[in-house]
Amino acid sequence: MKRFFRYISKSLSRKLSLWIVFFAAIIFNIALGFMFRQSLVAVRQEAINRATQVLDNTVLRVNSIFQNVEIATDNTDWLVYRHLDAPDSMFVYSHRILENNPYLNGCSIAFEPYYFQDRKYFSAYSYNDNGNILTTQEGNDHYEYYYMDWYLMAKLLDRPCWTEPFLDFNPEDIYSKDMIASYCKPLKDQDGTYIGTISVDISLGWLSETISAVKPYPNSYSILLGEGGTYFVNPDTTKLFYNTIFTESMEKPDPDMTELGHAMMRGEEGMRQFRINDEDSYVFFKPLYGTGWSVAIICPESDIFGGYLHLRHMVVFIVIVGLILMLLVFSRIVSRELKPLQRLADQTGTIAKGNFDQKLPDDGRSDEIGQLSHSFGDMQQSLMRYIDELKETTITKASIESEIKVASAIQSSMLPRVFPPFPERKDIDLYASMIPAKEVGGDFFDFFIRNEKLFFCIGDVSGKGVPAAMLMAVTHSLFRAASAHESDPGVIVRNINETICLDNESNMFVTLFLGVLDLPSGRMRYCNAGHDCPFVLGKQLSEIKCVPNLPIGVLSDMRFVTQEYTFESSSTLFLYTDGLTEAMDASHSLFGESRVKPLLESCMEQGLSPRQILDTVLEGVHAFVKDADQSDDLTMVALSYTPSPFSTILNESLTLNCDIARIPELNDFIMSVTNKLGMNPVTIGQVQLAVEEAVVNVMNYAYPVSKNGFVSIKALSDGHELRLVIIDSGVAFDPTIREKADVTLSVEERPIGGLGIFLVRELMDSVNYERVDGRNILMMIKNI
Repeated sequence: MKRFFRYISKSLSRKLSLWIVFFAAIIFNIALGFMFRQSLVAVRQEAINRATQVLDNTVLRVNSIFQNVEIATDNTDWLVYRHLDAPDSMFVYSHRILENNPYLNGCSIAFEPYYFQDRKYFSAYSYNDNGNILTTQEGNDHYEYYYMDWYLMAKLLDRPCWTEPFLDFNPEDIYSKDMIASYCKPLKDQDGTYIGTISVDISLGWLSETISAVKPYPNSYSILLGEGGTYFVNPDTTKLFYNTIFTESMEKPDPDMTELGHAMMRGEEGMRQFRINDEDSYVFFKPLYGTGWSVAIICPESDIFGGYLHLRHMVVFIVIVGLILMLLVFSRIVSRELKPLQRLADQTGTIAKGNFDQKLPDDGRSDEIGQLSHSFGDMQQSLMRYIDELKETTITKASIESEIKVASAIQSSMLPRVFPPFPERKDIDLYASMIPAKEVGGDFFDFFIRNEKLFFCIGDVSGKGVPAAMLMAVTHSLFRAASAHESDPGVIVRNINETICLDNESNMFVTLFLGVLDLPSGRMRYCNAGHDCPFVLGKQLSEIKCVPNLPIGVLSDMRFVTQEYTFESSSTLFLYTDGLTEAMDASHSLFGESRVKPLLESCMEQGLSPRQILDTVLEGVHAFVKDADQSDDLTMVALSYTPSPFSTILNESLTLNCDIARIPELNDFIMSVTNKLGMNPVTIGQVQLAVEEAVVNVMNYAYPVSKNGFVSIKALSDGHELRLVIIDSGVAFDPTIREKADVTLSVEERPIGGLGIFLVRELMDSVNYERVDGRNILMMIKNI
């Protein structure tokens, strides 16, 4: 691939040809994309109309059959009432119903036991046996018809109804060879007393063939569901009558299929689009008349859009071939027109190698190429004079520039250069920049995260150039070292100051702002050593109030005050050095804080990110100073704090007195919480072990004078992580500042203590400590 790009970049004719073809391809893609999009909409609508029409016709045909069944039954019951005194005539009427309706499977006119004198069973049953209509008495001691669904449903419901499909069976071998459904109508005498049932049967096999024969597309198929969602028609015969549309969803959840089943059971009609058997499909469904059943047609998307996709592939192929031919033709035309320019390039290449006496070609052209040739001739003479002058100054500057470049590279490598620095975190966004006034400068910034706390600083060393850069490097290193096992900003600044003051014979000093932001709570502790107060961009622009401590390097026994500030969500902290406010234009006017605030207010109103804030401020500075030289190092840091919302789905707590005997209650509490979250046994064991170690540590050491203290354990979860907060009012103890135990050492070499803290850190994904209002708050996080 690299060789191909090098091959293209070496020829102007190839690049021009590629650009022409590239823009032609864009135009073709836009035009074809619009055309294909409109075609796709039209094909989809036509498919919907086609499938809907087929479904309507099928339902209309089946509904017509069902209505004819009901009409045939209604036209027979008056004859039954008229001839109740002639029971044997019932055989004639059941036979006649089948003669007049050849699509029926059977007909029963059945009466209550002993309705006709001493005849316990009386059910005139006619059935279609391969075109022959046979009539028989189907009731006997082995087939008590008055307990069958087709008889009891009409009696119990006291109205005509359709039964669910069933396999008709009696010991006299009078039964249908496939599943049937019956239309049942109750018979009552003049007093309204129930006397019997007329039942007309229709074959589910015939109904299945009628529905399955409907195929709007080659691979489409139909299904029929009963009132309870049972499959009556399905291409997979193993699912018939025993499986429902919800069976597979119970084993493998499928919300779309479940919603479709409920819609069909409610008697709705319409269309759904979702994946069935790993294939995108369209489903059209509609209820059947008066049965509570619903029929659906499933059309795979590949069937509907097959022709459209084939056409699209053909058009794309033709366009690609056309673009290739266009590229070849334009390449030859452009190459021919640019041949003189190629000769000029060859001659100037010879000059570039040092042969300044090389004569340039003169083709007598008056176009741009000819003008370029004359201009190169003039440049050739100027270049020869300039090179003689340059040789004299190059030797002098070479050694100085080399050393300064090395120093600048070293200084740049010490500061963070990758932004965003913490891409895996969503709660903070940070951007910083340093623009030195000379090749090297005295400004610096740094930041890192330890135990869910963001440590950051910005500083300005007095003076400029190499001395300031050296002190900057020392201060930067001291910040990292002093923050490794300490979380109090005042203590960190004090340690840095004591080290700087030891051998500060040059009396240089450093202004420094150092902050420690607790990421879960948004509470920032900070210490300002003579630096400019930062701004906060929140609901309004405000300046953080700072105690006026002396800069670092002035007094060795200086005590620095730690202050606190709590961030609101979506707030941004803006830190800067005096190179911003003291930036000067050509008339030596200062940029000043009065120009900084409006810029920050505009950024706040627009909701800009940290990087955009720094770019906006820097543009404002450049617009002010214009062409004036930079007078001082300019460093800015913007920190945006936007904690992720924690939607609690679990919030439980437990309070124990400091008695080791209460530990089983703690374990039961942790087991209950983790089981509710469905955590695996290995993770549960890790959580139990870490929490028990932390709580036992509190019970043993938090209350050295009295053992009557209490420890509280809170369990919070949003479904993604489990937060365990351990709170006590004992002596202050930060376990996160302890160095990790070196488990590679032998028992004799390893110092006492530290293993418990090491265990907690290793078992949990995050450990954070805060001392708030005289309480120790230890938060341990485990990802679920």
